[in-house]
Amino acid sequence: MEGSTEHLLALKVMRLTKPSLYMSIPVATEKHNLPGTTFSDAFKKDIGTAKGLENFALGEMLVLPQTFGNIFLGETFSSYICVHNDSNQVAKDIVIKTDLQTSSQRLTLLSLTSNEPVVKLDPSESIDQVIQHEVKELGTHILVCAVSYTAPNGEKMYFRKFFKFQVLKPLDVKTKFYPEEDEMYLEAQVQNITTTPLTMESVKFEPSLHYTAEDLNDTSSNFHLGKSFCLNPNDTHQYLYRIKTKFSPTMQDRVKAPSSAVGKLDIVWRSAMGEKGRLQTSQLQKVPSTAPDLKLQITKLPDTVAVETRFELTCNLQNMSERKVDCQLLMTKAKDGGIVWCGTSGKKLGILTPGTSIGLQLQLLPLATGLQTIGGIRIMDCLSAKTYDFDDIAKIFVHSSQQSPFEIYS
Repeated sequence: MEGSTEHLLALKVMRLTKPSLYMSIPVATEKHNLPGTTFSDAFKKDIGTAKGLENFALGEMLVLPQTFGNIFLGETFSSYICVHNDSNQVAKDIVIKTDLQTSSQRLTLLSLTSNEPVVKLDPSESIDQVIQHEVKELGTHILVCAVSYTAPNGEKMYFRKFFKFQVLKPLDVKTKFYPEEDEMYLEAQVQNITTTPLTMESVKFEPSLHYTAEDLNDTSSNFHLGKSFCLNPNDTHQYLYRIKTKFSPTMQDRVKAPSSAVGKLDIVWRSAMGEKGRLQTSQLQKVPSTAPDLKLQITKLPDTVAVETRFELTCNLQNMSERKVDCQLLMTKAKDGGIVWCGTSGKKLGILTPGTSIGLQLQLLPLATGLQTIGGIRIMDCLSAKTYDFDDIAKIFVHSSQQSPFEIYS
């Protein structure tokens, strides 16, 4: 866009972006169509005896942007600014300032201030500047370009122009935490909500100070698309991470529990023409969970057992509360009834002070084959009359005594 005619200087602003692909519309060359045999004759004249080319499109061409267009969040906005002297007079003390106005702030991208003005600009000369800015806000952005100078007669001249463009959201990121006993899992779903394919270069999870993270997305697997892959419009890709706290789960460390801010996702992609974009989520917050007063942890359990053959389970019962617990062990039937307990229910385990634990050796008898659930343990606190149920503490495969478990899958 050029400046007004009463000014000596003209301002031109152009967004710097890579061209896009333009697909031409096929033009038929049937005799009854309007073009007739015009295109067929042109092909025969220029290409020779090649047949059939007149039935195809003219090809793909690169098209430069005609307007500012749209830009996606996380990409770098680049613009070329030119102040040109279109007159036959000399302009002096040129000051150029370029601001970017968003919904929340105004940023100065270029400032040739009055302290450092361009002394003069002769006829047909130009001042060229390239500005770049990584957009970090959604919505309407306005590029404000202001130029002031001194005319030959000493008059102070000033004008400015506005260029509006939209910043759109390229990706939709959904996260979900799956808490486990001493760790948790983060599932992230990344969806391409643009109209063009995006090349995903990396999706990394950066844990906060109190946590460590393990990437469970195996790029060496044949089922994965590789380190970089194309995400088509409206397609979604899932990522999984294992997150552990840096504190050990003892009583002392549980009191100073880490922050609920677990970390953030760092996503890097490239557009269809190779333009790079980067997006970082805000700090992901885990849902606060109440630590149980008693924790039952299995320390020894066989992988497979034969049906109607007694086996032993070794576990550890720990007092995670801040008070004493007088424990009594009650053993009930599991929900599916495939495994029953052997021994006397109602056994006194004694008093557990805060942070202490006791080892348990329990006997079980499987009554049915298949994958069976071990449960039905109940701990009663004789001091407070409160009970703690442990219904699904482990699973075990029960096979027939006449058949090896390895023969089942052969």
